[in-house]
Amino acid sequence: MSTEHLTRRRRAVGPTHLASKVPEVTVYFWVIKVLTTGMGETASDLLAKKLGPIPAVGLGGLALVVALFVQLKARRYVAWIYWTAIVMVSVFGTMAADVLHVGLGVPYTISTPFFMAALAAVFAVWYASEKTLSIHSIHTRRRELFYWATVLATFALGTAAGDLSATVGLGYLGSAVLYAVAIAVPAVMHKWGALNAVAAFWTAYVITRPLGASVADWMALSHARGGLDLGLGPVTLSWTVAIIGFVGYLAVSRNDVGDTERLA
Repeated sequence: MSTEHLTRRRRAVGPTHLASKVPEVTVYFWVIKVLTTGMGETASDLLAKKLGPIPAVGLGGLALVVALFVQLKARRYVAWIYWTAIVMVSVFGTMAADVLHVGLGVPYTISTPFFMAALAAVFAVWYASEKTLSIHSIHTRRRELFYWATVLATFALGTAAGDLSATVGLGYLGSAVLYAVAIAVPAVMHKWGALNAVAAFWTAYVITRPLGASVADWMALSHARGGLDLGLGPVTLSWTVAIIGFVGYLAVSRNDVGDTERLA
C-alpha cells in the first residue's frame, strides 16, 4: 500500500481518535470537583495576599499552562494529571474573576453576565464544530481543547456568580445553601425527563463552582464577613489533603475509569 494511499485514508477517517482523557462521572467526580472549587478559591486569595495580585496571577497562569500541557500530552486519563489540571484551572479561574472585580473595578453584576456570555460562546462554537457537547465524546484533540476552554469558563463564571450572591445579602453560608439546593435541580429535571444528560451535567458542573467556593469562604473568612474565621491557609491545606486522598484512592482503584480504558 503506497504512502499516498495511506495519507488519503487518514484524511477520509477524520481526526485521530484518542483514548478517553476525562474520568467517568461518579459520586467521586462530584465530590472532588466541589473540593477543587473551594480549594481554588482560598488558594487564589491566599496567594494574592502573600505574593501580591500581579505575581500571584503570573504564577497561577504559569502553573495552569504547565498543568494543561501535561494533561494534553497524556495518552489517556490519569487521575493525578487530570485533577491537577482542574485544580490549576480553579485557582486561575478565581484569579481571572477577581482581576476584573478587584483590579479593574468591574462589578459582579457585569462580570457574571460577561462570563456567562463567554461560556455560551464556547458552547456555541464547540457544538457548531462537533455537533455534541458530551464529555463522553472527548476523543479528538479539538474536542479536548473545547472541553478545557469550557472548564475554564465555568470556573470564572462560578466565581463571579458566587461572589455576586454573597455580596447581595445572602452571605457565604446563605449562598452555600442556595447552591446546594440549586445543584439538585438539574439532577431532578433529568430524572423526570425535563433535561437531557448533557445539559444536566454542564448545569451542575457550573453550580459546583459557587457551591464549593461559598463553603470554603464561609469556613475561611472572618466573623465580621460572616465566616468561621478558620483562615485561608488552614482551609486551603485541609481541602488539598482531602483532594489528595480522594484522587489517590481513584488512582489506585480506577473506579473512575471506563471499562475500555480499564483494560488498557
